Amino acid sequence: MGSGAGSFLKVVLKNFDVLAGPVISLVYPLYASVRAIETKSPIDDQQWLTYWVLYSLLTLFELTFNKLLEWVPIWPYAKLILTCWLVIPYFSGAAYVYEHFVRPVFVNPQTINIWYVPRKEDVFKKPDDILTAAEKYIEEHGTEQFENIIHRAHKSETRGAFVDLKRTIIIIMFYFKF
Repeated sequence: MGSGAGSFLKVVLKNFDVLAGPVISLVYPLYASVRAIETKSPIDDQQWLTYWVLYSLLTLFELTFNKLLEWVPIWPYAKLILTCWLVIPYFSGAAYVYEHFVRPVFVNPQTINIWYVPRKEDVFKKPDDILTAAEKYIEEHGTEQFENIIHRAHKSETRGAFVDLKRTIIIIMFYFKF
């Protein structure tokens, strides 16, 4: 009997990541999420929503790079340790990763233009083109007329139209063919 129990223990330890992974990454978080829904506290809701966002990102990463991760022998153990760090509220791993890495990407998105499309040369050659156009318009039509245009743009904006000062000045620039 001793050898049977030893064999069983050996199999369990050898496949610990396979056995513990779903319990740590799915069963406990599902249970904790249901409990969080039933409480009035938003703190635990945030903890588990954050965990599920990160778990989804981790799963997408794993699915995307599956062929590469097969060559990393410690990946299942690293994933188990990472999941434990995310799940256990004492470490606040999910909150830390979300606040320092995920949130900045979604709150302050940096647009990256992968397609180079050169700008037209005649639209904004210099940074002061808008000022030059406004000054030229004021010289020809007067300050009062320029203020009327700005007032109309502001009035249209308050009625729900998407007309703003910049668009008005661009129209003036095309009027003078800058």
